[in-house]
Amino acid sequence: MKHLLSAAIICAAIPAVAQEKLSVALDWTPNTNHVGLYVAQSRGWFEEAGLDVEILPYTDTSSGTLVATGVAEFGILSAVGFHSQRATGADMTAVMAVVQHETGHLVFNGEREDIQRPADLDGLTYAGFGSAWEEALISTIIRNDGGEGNFETVTLGTSAYEALANGSVDFTLEVSTWEGVNSVLLNRPQRAFKYTDYGVPDQHTTFLGGNSTWLANNPETAEAFVKAAQRGYGLAATNPEEAADILIAGTSGMLTNAELVKASMKALVAGGFLQDPGEAVGVIDPDMFESIAGFLFSAGILRGGDGHPLETMPNVSGWYTNQYLEQ
Repeated sequence: MKHLLSAAIICAAIPAVAQEKLSVALDWTPNTNHVGLYVAQSRGWFEEAGLDVEILPYTDTSSGTLVATGVAEFGILSAVGFHSQRATGADMTAVMAVVQHETGHLVFNGEREDIQRPADLDGLTYAGFGSAWEEALISTIIRNDGGEGNFETVTLGTSAYEALANGSVDFTLEVSTWEGVNSVLLNRPQRAFKYTDYGVPDQHTTFLGGNSTWLANNPETAEAFVKAAQRGYGLAATNPEEAADILIAGTSGMLTNAELVKASMKALVAGGFLQDPGEAVGVIDPDMFESIAGFLFSAGILRGGDGHPLETMPNVSGWYTNQYLEQ
């Protein structure tokens, strides 16, 4: 008994191994693009990797800004936002492709007989979100179909979808795996044009990115985090319904429409958006990355720190890495 008591005292005196604290910022309120983080958190895979990970709540400060300034070590980043900020010299690197292909569509009410092709959008009214990307994207689609590329824009943000449904605008952009899925659930028939059908390069629409300086100084911790997140997205790619349940449970009641979450997860998997055949989850494709960067450069969207469009195409090979992923 004396030996057992002594052993217990010794064990109690040994401090628990400290876990390294990390934070990851979201690019929007919780949704299925974030599912891998919540799966990894719920399954204990971050903890298993020696990490204490905080998923920061979405704020008005962009996730890219939080990452680039070191407020968060990692963040979920929209691709266009990442490219735009990185062009200014923002201190961040894409470390994983969360969404492998373009999920965006140009959409309009399904009963519109006067809209059969993008050229028919000339002169119509677009419900927008206030970014330079939208103008370049839509005008390219229309012009590549033989139109002029001229349209009226009203900036409505997320109100665009109600405006489209009630007919006060003619078309908008949506994420097919979220708003597109929701339009089906709401019984709002739509038709759509895919960007890639009209000369716009495919892209990874969402990245996991890290603060570049922190990554360089903490390579082992970075790898541990990225691999745990990759594992979370891997489960989501093979078990979408289970992953949807984990996401709903892990977001403290923020996702009240379980039907939408589960339908969105099914759409992500069925469309091949989380994983390409024969490839590990999360791999960033160099050609795809280069192509969309070239499109953004040609459209004048990539601007330097002085606010002026870049005069020469930057070497973007250092803007991303696959080195932390399980291949």
